[in-house]
Parts: sequence; structure tokens; C-alpha cells
Amino acid sequence: MAIQYQVPLDRTFHALGDGTRRQIIAMLAKNGTCSATELCEPFDVAQPTISKHLKVLEKAGLVSREIDGRTHRFRLETTPMDEAEDWIERHRTFWEGSLKRLDGYLAKMEEPESEA
Repeated sequence: MAIQYQVPLDRTFHALGDGTRRQIIAMLAKNGTCSATELCEPFDVAQPTISKHLKVLEKAGLVSREIDGRTHRFRLETTPMDEAEDWIERHRTFWEGSLKRLDGYLAKMEEPESEA
């Protein structure tokens, strides 16, 4: 059974957790828009496999789809990645500050006690 993420940030990180999906995102970032066929070309997998990856990316809001007849064109949507970057930056700031305080505390503990 597939995991169903309810929070958009969870869906973003889940989607970005797969190398094939990250490659698809890189292709879209480089080319702007690509058809499903173009996105399949560099991979040695069946088209339905790429379709499943694209559905995960769509559900996460990382790509949008435009249908013109039988051609499905995909475009990168950056808002979910911007939100993930903001989340990472907030946590990076917290942990860097915490580790600096810990480093200062450990340095004080290593100082020899002054004799009175």
C-alpha cells in the first residue's frame, strides 16, 4: 500500500527522495517544458514507470501538466521547492546555533579551573 502524505511539505520531500524524479526535475529546470516522451528518453525504463514518477511530482505540486491532444507537456513548479528550502534553512539556523552553544559549553568544561 502506498503512503498517502497529507502535508504538502511531506509530499515534496517524498517526491524529491527519488533519483529518477530529481533527474526529471533537472531536465525540466534546464529545458523549461518537456513532453512525457522527452522525459522518458534518458531512462532505461518503461513509459508507465515514468508516468508514475510524473504523477508523484504532480501530486507534490512540483510539476504541472498541459494536455494538447495526445501530447502531455510538463513544466516545473518551484513553489514547493521554495517552501522546502525555507524549512531547511530554519532548521539549519537552529542546529548551527545549538551546535555553536554546545561547542562553547564544551570549551568551558575543558578549561582548567582557576585556583582560589
